[in-house]
Amino acid sequence: LNGFRRNGNRFDMTQQTFPKLLQKAGYQTAVIGKWHLGTEPTGFDYYHILQGQGPYYNPVMLTGGMEKVPHVGYTTDVITDLTLDWLKNKRDGEKPFMLMYQHKAPHRTWMPGPDHLNMFDGETIPEPETLFDDYKNRASVLAKQTMEIDRHMHFYYDLKVPVRKDIDLQPNNYLRAAERWYETNFTPEQKAAWDKAYGPKNEAFYERYKEGMTNEELVKWKYQRYIKDYLRSIASVDDNLGRVLDYLDEAGLADNTVVIYSSDQGFYLGEHGWYDKRWMYEESFRTPFVVRWPGVIEEGSVNTDLTQNLDFAQTFLEIAGVDAPADMQGASLVPLMKGETPDDWRKSLYYHYYEGGGHGVPVHCGVATDRYKLIHYYQANEWDLLDREKDPLEMRSFYDDPEYADVRAKLEAELKRLQKKYGVQMK
Repeated sequence: LNGFRRNGNRFDMTQQTFPKLLQKAGYQTAVIGKWHLGTEPTGFDYYHILQGQGPYYNPVMLTGGMEKVPHVGYTTDVITDLTLDWLKNKRDGEKPFMLMYQHKAPHRTWMPGPDHLNMFDGETIPEPETLFDDYKNRASVLAKQTMEIDRHMHFYYDLKVPVRKDIDLQPNNYLRAAERWYETNFTPEQKAAWDKAYGPKNEAFYERYKEGMTNEELVKWKYQRYIKDYLRSIASVDDNLGRVLDYLDEAGLADNTVVIYSSDQGFYLGEHGWYDKRWMYEESFRTPFVVRWPGVIEEGSVNTDLTQNLDFAQTFLEIAGVDAPADMQGASLVPLMKGETPDDWRKSLYYHYYEGGGHGVPVHCGVATDRYKLIHYYQANEWDLLDREKDPLEMRSFYDDPEYADVRAKLEAELKRLQKKYGVQMK
């Protein structure tokens, strides 16, 4: 309903948002890091945001009046430096605050920072069971995507392997983009450190490739390079989040501050042979959500109720003691945080992917319960019904199985009910 359904949309910042409501309630508000909504942030007393996705090194960022500010350093570190500067020097100690501290990492192209360039060297990361999924026994659209580690991960852009004329690597459509970040977005010192780390690893790959590799061996090599770069990028986020949490401890703020760690979606780390996201399959459908609320949430506790990012705004408002407008569509998670699941808590979640075409993933919608998923690829007129209890890896559709006729009918009715409830537009 907020009008932002896909990449390329621009968020209408005149509409109601929870930062504006917190501002009215006396909170000092700030957002630092990734924004990617196409318009200037409103509802914030301070912002310092990346332009679009932003690069992994030396970002030019935007602050008050969308003024461009160049920075030198690894972007994850830069965002944290700016966050700590705001907490220490710009925050009004007499007011409560709401700070959104938002990283680019680990978005593609998974470029590690200088502290982690050689992390996991010499190790072998276990492969997911479904790395060599053949996409059978489900809707035909699955086999038409372009997000496979095997066929679609680019050597230079994704895997940090420069294409050489003497080696027959796959054509690389991203070569120009790769040249931009690799050749022009490093300082000389950064490039020297990068080449020192990746040069020997790439030379070892060239030699192995020239000796001959089967397709399976090549996929396994690509997976190791991908997952290690992803985890190296994550390690920087971990380190930097630790810096912020340490400051909250040192400043005496930790006991009266709710810390929420989340993301916009999960991600495929080789499951079904994929990288990226978009599908309703579990790895991208399931989203990180970790909360620390001293004195309220029991340390180490886990809640398994069905929640979604639609619930975030009302949750933040209730924590702050602010009434939520009636037109918000989610539900506050505060009762769940207190260990008190309401009797009428939802039993299903609605999903809709509007973009279409990105990585060859078609538009689709669906409904999920704690066990089942019904997915409708409505432009292709195809359906999948997944049973995560019987098939936890989601390798088979039960949509045409007569034994699932009742389940299918109930899920189809629930899909229609949720579309009506949420005012879903199919385009």
